[in-house]
Amino acid sequence: MNNAIHGSSHPARHWHHLDDGRVQCNVCPRLCVLREGQRGLCFVRAATTAGVVLTTYGRSSGFCIDPIEKKPLNHFLPGTPVLSFGTAGCNLTCTFCQNWDVTRASTVDRLNDSASPEAIAEAAVQLGCRSVAFTYNDPVVFLEYATDVAQACHERGLKTVAVTAGYINAVARNDFFTEIDAANVDLKAFSDDFYRRLCGGRLEPVKETLRWLVHDTPTWVEITTLVIPGENDSPAEIEALSSWIANALGPDVPLHLSAFHPDWKMRDHLATDPAVLARARRIALANGLNHVYTGNVHDVEGASTCCAICGARLIERDWYRLTGWALTASGGCCACGTRLAGLFEPRPGDWGSRRQPVRLGE
Repeated sequence: MNNAIHGSSHPARHWHHLDDGRVQCNVCPRLCVLREGQRGLCFVRAATTAGVVLTTYGRSSGFCIDPIEKKPLNHFLPGTPVLSFGTAGCNLTCTFCQNWDVTRASTVDRLNDSASPEAIAEAAVQLGCRSVAFTYNDPVVFLEYATDVAQACHERGLKTVAVTAGYINAVARNDFFTEIDAANVDLKAFSDDFYRRLCGGRLEPVKETLRWLVHDTPTWVEITTLVIPGENDSPAEIEALSSWIANALGPDVPLHLSAFHPDWKMRDHLATDPAVLARARRIALANGLNHVYTGNVHDVEGASTCCAICGARLIERDWYRLTGWALTASGGCCACGTRLAGLFEPRPGDWGSRRQPVRLGE
């Protein structure tokens, strides 16, 4: 694809020259091989005479203050505001993408908001946010920008959050996740056929990322699975997915089961029946997971956090608003003292369910 490379391109990492004059991008399992002027499938990493560049560095599709629960993260600074932003492009081709307006290649030319890493960190501090999230499109494809922003955030005492599909190679993931305090990883299904047919990818690299994150890094991890009727909603698949999480990652890794709404290229599918979502949650809990949540539906029980030992309701949620809090200052259950896995401050935030767009410009 011979598209003009944007003038604000930034040198990329994790690539090498091939003997035939082409370059190979090593960030994700696609290992795109490019000639000068070509872009990878993500559309934002491109080959030039100097090597591979990131064409969206410093450019965003927009900034917004969200509740941290919207990422979704239920065990990471509950109730606090997070400054969220994304760029454009993606390294998967999910036919059910619910952010297709910012992940498609055509969005690149419409990136208007520009901001340096330092400007983003400063804005987050001034706006009272506790963290900055790389979201809306997968930050793996804008790794260099995300890591620079994350470093600037850490210098200002802010936490960092990545919302990602985890489709990244070992050579790049240590670079990327070193600067990430919490991640919500999309485990889109537990079938390689699903990944190949509907996402243009493979399951195993995502499992590898999850195992590595949970066992070899300090990054707090939560998982989201979008439950799609007729595709990944069978009891057998939920059984396999939740059993793998419990056994391979551990029972304290939260799982968010979210309702699908017809979008992008899957408008012919029905929305997820809340009863199917509730059934999936029961299966996952029965398989030993301590914290299983339902999303994109109004379900106070499915949105609330309970103690895995005594069953006391520790954090009650109504959509993204906290309506109950029964944690000690050290993050323990007020009833039995068992510590809740995650990162909690002595008092919950009070941001509520507000979503506040903001403008950053330089």
